[in-house]
Amino acid sequence: MKIAVPVKADNSIDNHFGHCAYFKVFTVGEDNELISEQIIPSPQGCGCKSNIASELAEMGVTTMLAGGIGEGAINKLAMNGISVVRNCSGDTDQLVLDFLAGKVEDGGESCATNHHHEEGHVCNH
Repeated sequence: MKIAVPVKADNSIDNHFGHCAYFKVFTVGEDNELISEQIIPSPQGCGCKSNIASELAEMGVTTMLAGGIGEGAINKLAMNGISVVRNCSGDTDQLVLDFLAGKVEDGGESCATNHHHEEGHVCNH
């Protein structure tokens, strides 16, 4: 299994999927042990308008642990076979360990969908 997380420069999850510094992709073994992690550069701009979903799917990613994320990005990830767990926070490495231990559930809210992909968009979480 592979899990992706949008990351800020301080190794914490980014609260805005489309504006993260980079993505970390964690490879998980059969016994839920972390085997490896890989850094993937983030495309500039809004997540739903980039090709990051298809890139991550080609790498075998099946789960995205996200902070704030809009419906457009969620839909694009879903079309590529990637399920999204929303409203995650904290250190990315600990987040993945907590997810594997069954301690992380979907937060149930997405970013507001009425924005127009404008620079400076602020999510309402």
